[in-house]
Amino acid sequence: MALALSSTVSSTVDRTLERLRNAFIDTARGAREAVGAPLRTDLPDDDIPRLKGRIDACLEAKGGETASRRRAAELGQAYLSLSPTGRRKFLLTLAHDYGLSRETAVARVDQWRAGKEPARALTRLLEPPAVRLLREFVGVPQGVKFVVDLRAELMALGKTDAAARALSEDLRPLLAAWFDVGFLDLVRIDWRSSAALLEKLVDYEAVHAIRSWRDLKNRLDSDRRCFAFFHPRMPDEPLIFVEVALVDGMAGNVQRLLDARDETADPKRANTAIFYSISNCQQGLAGISFGNFLIKRVAEQLAREMPNIKDFATLSPIPGLRRHIDDRLKNEGDGALTAGEISSLGPVIDKVRGAAAVRQLLDRPNWWQVPAIDKALRPILMRLAARYLTSTDEKGRAVDRVAHFHLGNGAIVERLNWLADTSGNGFKQSYAMMVNYRYKLADVDDNHEDYANGKVVASREVRALTKG
Repeated sequence: MALALSSTVSSTVDRTLERLRNAFIDTARGAREAVGAPLRTDLPDDDIPRLKGRIDACLEAKGGETASRRRAAELGQAYLSLSPTGRRKFLLTLAHDYGLSRETAVARVDQWRAGKEPARALTRLLEPPAVRLLREFVGVPQGVKFVVDLRAELMALGKTDAAARALSEDLRPLLAAWFDVGFLDLVRIDWRSSAALLEKLVDYEAVHAIRSWRDLKNRLDSDRRCFAFFHPRMPDEPLIFVEVALVDGMAGNVQRLLDARDETADPKRANTAIFYSISNCQQGLAGISFGNFLIKRVAEQLAREMPNIKDFATLSPIPGLRRHIDDRLKNEGDGALTAGEISSLGPVIDKVRGAAAVRQLLDRPNWWQVPAIDKALRPILMRLAARYLTSTDEKGRAVDRVAHFHLGNGAIVERLNWLADTSGNGFKQSYAMMVNYRYKLADVDDNHEDYANGKVVASREVRALTKG
């Protein structure tokens, strides 16, 4: 592959936009005569009435299905031709003028009550016009990808605009229906996959950055697996992918797992599949979950294809752990520690004791490389981490978001790993600790039910750590 790694993000985005534009141009031929001159790129205020005229024409749906698709494609092409300023105005017009206000919704419910329409008619009445408009894109080439990307932009706008936020939420049920897991294809990605797809893996990797082509090749070697979900209407765009290492025993250090210099192992001698990275690829599909189905589907496929694989587990980050530990030490002081932990710090540090001593030791550069400090802090931090991973909030959900995801899928908290991620981000997130969540395929349904009833399922080893 000739393309430099650093250029993958911009080239991927450019090619996606170009593909969308070309698809809409081809579909829109024949409709252009009816819509007049192109909208100006910044969409000045005096172009807004013409934009709304085009939207209204799409919503009127005159001329049958083919004409409706052409009008939708022309509108999509117009949007893609706008500048960032113009797109923002387009989306705000769509959200504010074609959403569904509470007052309008109440009026339509009253209208339905006064008539004799069946219950399904109320569903149609309460669908925002903007959603009805964007529904047309399901039949337009590249239209599904267009709606996904448009929702991503609405979500960004929604941070400061309530109408945009509401429209992004209104689109979620539509996209959830389009992207039902029953419609998705599970595809293995390997080194023989297209260069364009491999570039997207580099771009979308959200857990452990891919730093070179050698790094990427290592992650796709014979003792590794990478699987992704694809939608038939977005065949070139992964929705989510998971990276798997086939190893002997439970992996407990991500640097060793990702070391591209290590010799490739024989996958037939592996007994464990470690899911070490899972990345969502489409921002516009936020709130639509695929990860639980992906992990289970991959585990089931590996179990069929490789009977030597007996265990399935993750090597997962603990994103909120450091903040949790720091807050406990600050707010609870010595109350966050056991008496034994407080006394164990005496030989390591003078003048200060208890929580103050722990905080001072953690502030030392490279504290983990000093054996005495490492020995003193390890049982303290491991106990606090075990408590964090097995704690629930007022709704009975795990406090840690990654724990919530895996426990909800039917995994258990299997093992805590000390100094498992010694990268800068590893210390920033969790004082370098990581956790294995284990998926025992025969037990995932029972574990899921236990967690749904507020019980965090953890191994004896982890439960023992919580007691200090």
